[in-house]
Amino acid sequence: MTPQEVQTWRKTLRHEIIERRVALPRSTLEEYRRRIDAHLQQAFPDLARQVIGFCWPYKNEYDARHLLAVLRRRGATTALPVITAPKSPLVFREWHPGVTLKAGPLGIPFPTETPEVQPDSVLVPVVGFDAAGYRLGYGGGYFDRTLAAMAYRPRAIALAYEFMFVETIHPQPYDIPVDYVVTERGVYVRRADDGLRFIDRETQGYSSPPCYAAEIAPDYFGDVQGPKRLP
Repeated sequence: MTPQEVQTWRKTLRHEIIERRVALPRSTLEEYRRRIDAHLQQAFPDLARQVIGFCWPYKNEYDARHLLAVLRRRGATTALPVITAPKSPLVFREWHPGVTLKAGPLGIPFPTETPEVQPDSVLVPVVGFDAAGYRLGYGGGYFDRTLAAMAYRPRAIALAYEFMFVETIHPQPYDIPVDYVVTERGVYVRRADDGLRFIDRETQGYSSPPCYAAEIAPDYFGDVQGPKRLP
């Protein structure tokens, strides 16, 4: 595909996935949220000691605010992204309930008066994700530019639903893969040599590199009974 063809294809796919997501029943969204909350807590216990960047939920995305309230009580700091200029990297400002928010692009709120912080982990929203760990976003390129510009690269954890998986998003040179994808089924880890791998007893037992082993709780395994999109 040419870059223009990729852009057109992504626009169509983005519309299809968002339509399906918006149509999800409230009960299904709540069940997915509880499952993703549980996977994040069990697989990444160090989140409670970190600065966590996240996004305000948009059009039935996973809502991280419930989990983050728990993590703040345990010592975490939470932060929302702020667009400072078109096509510029995002900055993150501390957020907690009570902080004044202003409506930004698409009506998504952001803080204006709290300190800027550097996230240790970023919970990245996606429209879709592929077998190599690349994400389909909303087309603005903000997260890719932000991750590329950071002197210290935070751990990038994409949050998705299983039906958002596509074999490839046809990544372009500016696309940056995430480190993990968490869905209602469990956690996928990205490895440079073979893309996303679902974390089960086998992958935890023999193939987790030391950097991943240090970040994922050694006793964490995903829902092996769930739909099998990837190995």
